[in-house]
Amino acid sequence: MGLVKRIGNEITYVRSALRALKRIEGVYETPSRTFADVIEDFARTRPNNVAVLFEDQSITYGELNAAANRYARWVRSLGVGRGDGVALLMENRPEYIIAWLGVIKAGGVAALINTNLTAQVLAHSLDISTANHIILGSEMAGNLATTDGLLSRPFKVWATGEAVEGAEDLDAVLAAQDGAPLPADFRSDLQVTDGALYIYTSGTTGAPKAARIPHGRLLVMMGAFSAGVNATPRDRMYVVLPLYHSAGGVCAVGSVLTVGGAVILRRKFSAREFFDDVSRYQATMFQYIGELCRYMLNSKPHPLEKKHKLRVVVGNGLRPEIWPEFQKRFNIPKVLEFYGATEGNVSLFNFDGTVGAIGRVPSYAKAKFNVEVVKFDIENEQPIRDANGFCIRADADEAGEALGMIDATSPTSRFEGYAKKEETEKKILRDVFEKGDQWFRTGDLLKQDALGYFYFVDRIGDTFRWKGENVATSEVAEAISVYPGVKEANVYGVNVPGTDGRAGMASVVGGDDFDLANFRAYLSDQLPEYAQPLFIRLQPEMEITGTFKHRK
Repeated sequence: MGLVKRIGNEITYVRSALRALKRIEGVYETPSRTFADVIEDFARTRPNNVAVLFEDQSITYGELNAAANRYARWVRSLGVGRGDGVALLMENRPEYIIAWLGVIKAGGVAALINTNLTAQVLAHSLDISTANHIILGSEMAGNLATTDGLLSRPFKVWATGEAVEGAEDLDAVLAAQDGAPLPADFRSDLQVTDGALYIYTSGTTGAPKAARIPHGRLLVMMGAFSAGVNATPRDRMYVVLPLYHSAGGVCAVGSVLTVGGAVILRRKFSAREFFDDVSRYQATMFQYIGELCRYMLNSKPHPLEKKHKLRVVVGNGLRPEIWPEFQKRFNIPKVLEFYGATEGNVSLFNFDGTVGAIGRVPSYAKAKFNVEVVKFDIENEQPIRDANGFCIRADADEAGEALGMIDATSPTSRFEGYAKKEETEKKILRDVFEKGDQWFRTGDLLKQDALGYFYFVDRIGDTFRWKGENVATSEVAEAISVYPGVKEANVYGVNVPGTDGRAGMASVVGGDDFDLANFRAYLSDQLPEYAQPLFIRLQPEMEITGTFKHRK
């Protein structure tokens, strides 16, 4: 890295990090101020500013707040108050934001249910939500019907959209409510430490867990992203990610709604219609998941793909092998890659756009951040401890598990846990560097270089051992993905009878130009023998989770 570029990166880092820290460090200084207050302030000061755009709808802050007030009064009429759960099962549309905003205005906790779930897993998610009422988008009636006989308690179902058999007509009930400003004492007892949302883990390694998101954490997440992209009231964020997840429903939405900007919603992602939407709604920002970027690169050229107002895209999982091509082809001025988890207390931002990095903490800023990378035993899936029983910090460029120090006095170091206490306990590692300390286990293998840049290696459990060597599935997938004709690659380890460890299998989606005959020779050139997959599984399309992660 040249001296001029390095100086520029340092300036970018310092300015951006200070802006982010300033935005979030004051969250707990006003214990009664919540996101509901933020929206109510804009409804008073900028009532005609556009808050949400969706298809042919344009909703102002005044209209958004009035609609949420109707929800809040209805929720309160049900007897729902501080800390009480209300489940929300609905596809992306403005009503989704209005519904959970109304619930938290009343002091309730909105449980954001994954719209891809059915049967037992859906029943489990509803059961742990603490709710007795379900706000149901009529398009999800079929999913809910699969839980018949599986729920541990009866739920009152309130349907919006079309009539649903056995459900109350929520639209009629809301129409009878008053949208006027709520009384000053409506939520006078609510604090930033009280619960606002339950957001669920994907459940790819067991049943979904409900991560607890208090009002304070909600504002911290929103504020960090808003500061990271330096959002202003003129910005418009294009959101195609599901609103039940923190990336789309909190970070993307909150980055603009906390400054008086606008959210552009779409029900589901479409690579073919992406630039039509971006142009039509004059989007200035877009929140991505890495696989969406790959889908876009695999799509046919679009006449508007370089003619847009996008100034920054923010997200995670943009792999280094496609990063430069994605940015160049679609004329993206800035990529802001981040690292974090819904329930986690480790958050990183790659402010200067260094390709492949998920964030950075230089040595001079280390005291402001709570993250450490420790040496890790792949086979036993536990951090390595020294003779005194303490964890060992990983060397520069050495992969290890990322940990976040838990400190309830710091806005960025709190760990709020899950709805179930025993699940919270599993994520806490004690006596890490000294007796009595507590650290959050991210479950991710990262490495940090000498300049402080962090790089994602793999999920713990995805990395496996073969022929006595550790194999990072992400690095193998990266090598495969640049082979001509490969559209997507998903790598994982499989058990082979009579052998130790796990052998590599690569699931590949290939185009018409995918040359299988020369594929093995290519892998031999690109990867050490132990990392070369023994099995290739050809698929017409990749299996993914609801948040576009590869299902392994």
